[in-house]
Amino acid sequence: MSNSGEGAHILVFPYPAQGHMLPMLDLTHQLALRGLAITVLITPKNLPTLNPLLSSHPSIQTLVFPFPHHPSLPSGVENVRDVGNSGNRQIMNALGRLRDPIIQWFKSHPKPPVALLSDFFLGWTQSLAHQLGVPRIAFFSSGAFFTSVLGHLWDNIDAVRSLAVVDFPDLPRSPSFTEEHLPSVFRLYRESDPDWQFIKAGMIANSSSWGCVLNSFEALEGDYLDHLKKNLGHGRVFGVGPLSLAGGFEPMGQINPNAGSGHGVFEWLDGCPDGSVLYVCFGSQKLLKRTQMEALASGLERSGVRFVWVVNSVTGQEIKDGSGSVPDGFEDRVSGRGMVIKGWAPQVAILKSPSHGLLVEYMQAAVRVCEGADAVPDPVELARIVAESITGDIIEKIRAKELREKALEAVKKGGSSWRDLDGLVRELAQSWILSKFHDIIFCSVCNS
Repeated sequence: MSNSGEGAHILVFPYPAQGHMLPMLDLTHQLALRGLAITVLITPKNLPTLNPLLSSHPSIQTLVFPFPHHPSLPSGVENVRDVGNSGNRQIMNALGRLRDPIIQWFKSHPKPPVALLSDFFLGWTQSLAHQLGVPRIAFFSSGAFFTSVLGHLWDNIDAVRSLAVVDFPDLPRSPSFTEEHLPSVFRLYRESDPDWQFIKAGMIANSSSWGCVLNSFEALEGDYLDHLKKNLGHGRVFGVGPLSLAGGFEPMGQINPNAGSGHGVFEWLDGCPDGSVLYVCFGSQKLLKRTQMEALASGLERSGVRFVWVVNSVTGQEIKDGSGSVPDGFEDRVSGRGMVIKGWAPQVAILKSPSHGLLVEYMQAAVRVCEGADAVPDPVELARIVAESITGDIIEKIRAKELREKALEAVKKGGSSWRDLDGLVRELAQSWILSKFHDIIFCSVCNS
């Protein structure tokens, strides 16, 4: 591992949602390996998430601030997983109240950071970094395509808000999306809500950041990485993913807030032939409706393939509101062929198993089952598609395997993501050197 960081000190500010925080900490691990001095800003209840990182890098410091109060958040909530997707608005705004404590910490620190690396959901830190006189790097836990779409939406919000179909003529391949397929952080925007005004300003500010880091790689999204560089007007766009494959930090993807969930899954996977298992997961914030759960269960049962299905835990109230749960008797009927994990699952570790078939929604590497957040798949058609995708040699499966190999190549030494990580660290080290040079000049002037 190169050690080009030269001891430059940076402040890392992750957003407290699993899909945002874990890739950010994987990135922090890679930066620490390259010699950067790092402080991670965190709130008390999220601090345990850092334990694997701190064990591997005792030199990493933590900056722990109490989670700020928000009138619409239940007491004690500090992570999106505790309230679901609807809580992002409140959490994003609450964290904005850390501005003054961060400034005071900077002023009192003997060797303050030379740069701020923060999640794109924390766009308000762009103006904070400007006030502090340091560059801000925006981290996007997703890919360059999503980043390009999101940037276009916020930059043209007045023109696109009322459209049933939004066109993106300036993006490679000129995609179009119906309103329901747009990112939820944009769809839920309400002009009359001060919280949403704060979020809008932060999202627009992301495009003014000194640089952008994306959890993607050149072979997958080269066109969109180039588009971002052109759109932002500079080359400081770093595709460093997939961070979960970058290596050297096995515990990071195995943080388990619900001890005991997924018990026995790895032993079961070890007994399955390579490429024979389908992984089914809709993310930690998505609850399927009863009809959708029933159709999915029926399709998996009919398909005859091996599968791991991760199901979110639901409360009694959520069931009353229409959310679904695993149908009675389903687990017994698929016993030995399928495994249902309720709650949290060690997703990264599971997907590293060679028994999993890889399906990726891009570049002809995925098969559409149905369309729409409320759509209910036909169980017979679902079973056919699943069985064909796992057991057959369809083009999408072949293409997915090719992309998997390219992803592994990207994070190896000399690969595109490796080179971009090294380039980012060199830029940060240069900022540190320039800051020291400024101090020398300033002191000389003061003494003359």
